[in-house]
Amino acid sequence: MFRYVTPKEIPNLKSVTQPDGKRFYTLPSGKVVPSVTTVIGAMKKKSIMAWRKRVGEEEANRISRQASSRGTNVHTLCEKYLNNEPIPKDAMPDAAVMFRDLKPLLNRINNIHYQEQALWSERLEMAGRVDCIAEFDGVLSVIDFKTSKRIKTREDITDYFAQCTAYSLMYEELVGTPIDQFVVIMAVNDCPPLIFIEKTEDHINTLVEHINFFNFYQ
Repeated sequence: MFRYVTPKEIPNLKSVTQPDGKRFYTLPSGKVVPSVTTVIGAMKKKSIMAWRKRVGEEEANRISRQASSRGTNVHTLCEKYLNNEPIPKDAMPDAAVMFRDLKPLLNRINNIHYQEQALWSERLEMAGRVDCIAEFDGVLSVIDFKTSKRIKTREDITDYFAQCTAYSLMYEELVGTPIDQFVVIMAVNDCPPLIFIEKTEDHINTLVEHINFFNFYQ
């Protein structure tokens, strides 16, 4: 059984997604700020548009829907497992296989602070919803669950690292406790899962680059 040790009650936030896909949150102060994924995704927008043009809109939409559905299904199974809830027997087969492969890594998580919790920063002027904040191998960490069709390297996912860094800083601002480590756990089609354990301080500059890029080009 996973243990929950929530340090502080944090209110939920209202969000609005615009037609162009950008999401904005309203903070308790009334300030409206972009989501972490909106800020981090700004740099990738050009390459995504080029990919959609290359494969065609219909195929791009099909691949995107498939990836989104698989990611949501795997994430839901992970969330239920960490919530000590039974795993549905009618789970989609591909998601069930990925979840099975992830279980040994999920079992290294405990003393869970938050799951699917809204976090924000007045200083960074961003908000978002973190997958999980808990101890991983006994170390307090931001934990992010991802899925992928192929093996990825550290260089492929620097945007994930920036995202986790943002959540680490938001948690510290709201709770008062620094998080020095984050963990990206990635299920991969037909391959063993990947795990990336990183130091928050090593990726602050990357996060700042994303924020500056978004603020300049928005």
